[in-house]
Amino acid sequence: QVQLVESGGGLVQPGGSLTLSCAASGSIFVINAMGWYRQAPGKERELVARVNSGGGTNYADSVKGRFTISRLNAANTVYLQMKSLKPEDTAVYYCNVMGYSGRSSASVFEHWGQGTQVTVSS
Repeated sequence: QVQLVESGGGLVQPGGSLTLSCAASGSIFVINAMGWYRQAPGKERELVARVNSGGGTNYADSVKGRFTISRLNAANTVYLQMKSLKPEDTAVYYCNVMGYSGRSSASVFEHWGQGTQVTVSS
C-alpha cells in the first residue's frame, strides 16, 4: 500500500502565494511521475503540473510562469509553488503519484491524495 499526505492549502488573496506538498510512503520501489491536478466546482479534474523521474516537467498553459513543481526524490515528496494566484485557481488540488512497488511490471501503481482546498479570494 502507498499512502499520500498532502498539506499547504488554504485561503489566499489574489496575487498571493501558496506552496503545496505531498509526501508518499509505504510500499514504494520506484516513483516514475508525481503531479498535481485540480478540480473546480462543476468542472472536470485537470492536470496542473507533473514532474517525471528525470526531472522533466510539464504544466497547464494557465499556470505557466506562475507555478513551479519540484520533487525531493530522497523523501518521495513533490511540491507545488504557486505565485500570482488568481480567483480562477480556486479548486481542490490533488496529488498524483505513479510508480512501482516492486521489480515486477505487475506492481505498477497509481495513487491519489485526499485533496487540499485552495481558495483565492479577497
